[in-house]
Amino acid sequence: MTSQTDRASTSSHAAMNNPAAAPVALSPQQPLVVGVDIGGTKVAVVVADGQGVRAKVSEATAKQGTHLALASQVNRLIHDSCLSAGVSPLDVTKVGVSACGPFVLRDGCVELAGPNICGGLSQQPGRLNDWLTAPLEAPLRAAFRDVRVENDGVAALEAERRWGALQGANHCAYVTWSTGIGVGLCVDGKVLRGKNGNAGHAGHTFVTTHTQAVCGCGLLGDLESLASGSAMGKRFAAQGYADAAAIFVAARSGDPLAESLVDEVCELMGRALFNLVATLDLERISLGGSVFIHNQAQILPRLRSFLEGKLPALTQGVELVPAGLGLAVGDCAALALVTA
Repeated sequence: MTSQTDRASTSSHAAMNNPAAAPVALSPQQPLVVGVDIGGTKVAVVVADGQGVRAKVSEATAKQGTHLALASQVNRLIHDSCLSAGVSPLDVTKVGVSACGPFVLRDGCVELAGPNICGGLSQQPGRLNDWLTAPLEAPLRAAFRDVRVENDGVAALEAERRWGALQGANHCAYVTWSTGIGVGLCVDGKVLRGKNGNAGHAGHTFVTTHTQAVCGCGLLGDLESLASGSAMGKRFAAQGYADAAAIFVAARSGDPLAESLVDEVCELMGRALFNLVATLDLERISLGGSVFIHNQAQILPRLRSFLEGKLPALTQGVELVPAGLGLAVGDCAALALVTA
């Protein structure tokens, strides 16, 4: 569990003072629901009803203690957010969880099996635990009567289709380009989930024969190991760039090496987007995540240019657009799972 000192150092208090963090339009009749956004860095919880978002709390993701530490943290944050909103946890009708994956199913319930949280799966140094999975759905169902857990790419896709840039699109994808790379997919108006809810893990597909970049999951040369925000900092540190942000800043100032690196990662992402379009015959892709949102003026033209003219029967008319929900997509994603 996170210590009291750790809790005091999080952004929870600031978020509670500004609860309208998720720009969503809810029905005035919306009963009390909770949205939980679980990432490798932080867990955020929002409480909402017909009045909109009532409260939000967040803190660093629990990665120490037993493998039940994360579920215990989520349960506690739900209670904290309800108290902040002046409502009772007993009145919560539904809990929606948008979580980084991958998932495994145990007795029909989702457990997280991602190396960013479960140290027993990580190929990186400095592991804080030896978990192989972190149970999530079963402990929440023991406390709340209606729980829905989805991959964060799927949840963000649903939010973008409801409130964002994918409204009206029946053949579409949401792609987040951030610390990691994730995808949500929709074909013929149906959101794709897969046998364990892992559909859309395109960040772990191979886009090159590069063998030096190691992903946190252990794969060599997958998209996330080469182009994610965390990977860019590791790959290009020797060239003098501390992180992904430094590369894009330098490229904007005319640094030719930085410009070439931006070209490289955009080509890698372009390949991944083309593969999605060619495989699923998509009409529109919404792009979000901190790397994309903060640098979209550099990234979007490059991605559009990469798709242009490649097998026109598949790519002509395909739209690449910024996420309509911007950086608020995490809060919105969790709420999209449990609101009408």
